[in-house]
Amino acid sequence: MVAMVAMIRTSLMALLALALSVCSAGAATFSMKRGVNLDIWETWPGEDKWGDANVILPFPEWRKRVGEGELKALKAVGFDVVRIPVDPSVFLSEKTEPLREQLLESVLESARMVNAAGLKAVVDLHLIPAGGNGQIGMSEVMDDPANFDRYVELVRQMGLTLAKEDPAQVAFELMNEPVVDCEPADAKVWPERLKRLYAAARSSATRLTLVLSGSCWASAEGLAALDPKDIPDDNVIWTFHSYQPFLLTTQGATWAGDFIRYVTGLPYPPYSVPREELDAALDKVRAKITAEAPLLRRSGMLAYLDEQMALVDSKEKLEAELDAPFAQVDAWAKKHGISPDNIYLGEFGMIRQEYNNPYVMPGAWRAAYVSDMIARAEAHGFAWSIWGYGGAFGIVDEFEGRKAESDVLEVVKGLK
Repeated sequence: MVAMVAMIRTSLMALLALALSVCSAGAATFSMKRGVNLDIWETWPGEDKWGDANVILPFPEWRKRVGEGELKALKAVGFDVVRIPVDPSVFLSEKTEPLREQLLESVLESARMVNAAGLKAVVDLHLIPAGGNGQIGMSEVMDDPANFDRYVELVRQMGLTLAKEDPAQVAFELMNEPVVDCEPADAKVWPERLKRLYAAARSSATRLTLVLSGSCWASAEGLAALDPKDIPDDNVIWTFHSYQPFLLTTQGATWAGDFIRYVTGLPYPPYSVPREELDAALDKVRAKITAEAPLLRRSGMLAYLDEQMALVDSKEKLEAELDAPFAQVDAWAKKHGISPDNIYLGEFGMIRQEYNNPYVMPGAWRAAYVSDMIARAEAHGFAWSIWGYGGAFGIVDEFEGRKAESDVLEVVKGLK
């Protein structure tokens, strides 16, 4: 009997040691410092074309234009990591069922391409906010339990696909910007859903660092609402995103509500120009709202413009807006004993040009914003990745392969 008790005790000790080896205190296996997000789509082909291998492969779509040379150029600028957005809608579509294994293999090849160029890779499952036309996006996944079950299974499959990669070179982000729990009155469903996603990923990818976020667009508030003890694993990096102040970073965007599309020409920082020049820019925005916005929305939009500008029209007020998410995440991390090395500002950036909008944000303004955000991230010891490589927020390319202004890249080159 004594021998049996001793054997049981020894077995329990071995299990405990194994658990501690998996969840040892300290930094995650995967480490990074300075990064950029690659493009999720360039041509945005309709779902009706997803079953055509010539259209959908290689996947993600950036691989048709970005290769070894372009990736090595990112390394030369000073980046050490790229975040690879992968649209899960493609894997959840019936159109791609015959190509599913090829699509998974193509994502794996993409991560290996990035590694071969001397860069680390974060593979990011990046749902579009709303699918539409039968396509499965964020709203469809969050609102339909059956779709969420399918998404959990995709997380397991993607984890299995990436599982044999070097955990120092590849990390796996389970869901980009979950749009849930955004209102105070909302039922707090994200913690339980995050645990399900984590369990699915960890069941197949036992060694990889997992990148996890809070709710409500991966906001600092969403991250601060989480109890990291719900995820008993130190091989995790916690991520948040910030585009604050939204009034300045997303000017002209048509996808961000019915207000910001009328806003262009506001300088960054606002106090960098004489007050009369800022007032003239604001007057142009007011005129555009008055001429083009829906009649019943105009007065509200004009009041909102003044309210938002009042938050950022001096150096002190702008710095407070920029500092707020970093301070919130820093306080959360310290409260829970999380190392700054395990915190990742996964997205930030300033729009260059909305598609089909003639206004182009001056490169110097974009560079000034990126510089301010990088300074804050690095002062806190957080890793970061700029959004993004090309398109509306492009820092390397703009549209159709044309080169963007080099101002932002020069900021990264100049970092110590």
